[in-house]
Amino acid sequence: MPDQISKNLTLDSREEAILLFGTRDQNLKLIRDGLNVRVVARGDTIQIEGTEEGVVQAERAFQQLRSVLRNNGQMTPEDVKTIIEVIRAGSERVSPQNLTMLDGGKYLRPRTDGQGRYVQAMRENDVVLCIGPAGTGKTFLAVGMAVTMLRQGMVKKIVLVRPAVEAGERLGFLPGDLVAKINPYLRPLFDAMNDLIDAEQVRKYMENDVVEIVPLAFMRGRTLNNAVIILDEGQNATVSQMKMFLTRMGMGSKIIVTGDTTQIDLPPTSKSGLIDAVQRLKGIPRLSIVHLDTKDIVRHALVQEIVNAYDDELRRRMPPRS
Repeated sequence: MPDQISKNLTLDSREEAILLFGTRDQNLKLIRDGLNVRVVARGDTIQIEGTEEGVVQAERAFQQLRSVLRNNGQMTPEDVKTIIEVIRAGSERVSPQNLTMLDGGKYLRPRTDGQGRYVQAMRENDVVLCIGPAGTGKTFLAVGMAVTMLRQGMVKKIVLVRPAVEAGERLGFLPGDLVAKINPYLRPLFDAMNDLIDAEQVRKYMENDVVEIVPLAFMRGRTLNNAVIILDEGQNATVSQMKMFLTRMGMGSKIIVTGDTTQIDLPPTSKSGLIDAVQRLKGIPRLSIVHLDTKDIVRHALVQEIVNAYDDELRRRMPPRS
C-alpha cells in the first residue's frame, strides 16, 4: 500500500471557506471522491490525507478553485467537476490525446491546469471568453481548437478577427492595398496559424476562403454558420463592437474571445467590451468565462517575472478599471 501523507491548507477567511466548501460541503465531497483523498475542513483550514499523488492533485484542485472564486466571486459544482477532470487528466499534457496532431507529427496539448480548463471550456461551450496575461497560450490554443474542429469536419471555416485599435479602425492613411494595411494588426494571428499548419496549406485555405483573417470593423452585417470565429485582443473592442461580434454567430458555430485586461489600448473614456462582457454574460448556458494567470505562462521563464513586475506596479498606481 502506498505511503500516506497529510497536508494542511489555510484559506484567507471563513467567508472564502464557506464558498469553497459549497452547500453541505458538497465541493469537498466531490474532491474527496474524485481524487481518492480524505478531506477534513476545520474553520478556515483544510486537511488533506492520502497518497502523495492524491494529496498533490487535491492541492492543485483547491488552488484552481480559489482562483475561480477570486475571478468570478462564485463557484458551481460543475466548476469543481471540470477542475477535477482536468487535474486527473494531467498526464495528457505529455500524451497525444488532448487536441490534435499537427503537421510534422507534433501534438498540441495544454501544459498547465489553467490551459486544461480552457481547452475543456472550448470543447463544451459555444462561446468562450478567455482572459489572461501574455504568454498563457490564449490565442495559440484557440487557433489549435479551430484547426482541430476543421480537420475533424465539425466546421467548414475559421475566421480570425482582431481590432485595429491604433488606427482607430480607419486604415485609409496606411500605404498599400487592404491586405498591406491590416497586416501589422493581424500578424500575430498569421503567426499562430503558421505555427500550427504548414505555410502552403495555410495559403490554400486562405485562397479557398476556408481561413479568413479580418479586422473587427469588417465583421458588421455578417452571419457565420459552421465556423470557429476567434476574436484576439478582445480587451481592445468597445462594448458596441463586442456586442456586434458576439452576434455574428450562426448555426453550428463557436466563438472564442481572448484578451488581456491589463493591456487596454482604448481611450480612457471607452469601456473595454471584454470587461463588460465578462460582467454582463455570467451564468448564460453554453457560455464559459476562463481566467488564466501567471502560473499559466508557458513562454521563457523570465516572461512570468516580467508580467508580475508590471502587474505589481499597476496595482500600486491604478484603481481597477470599470
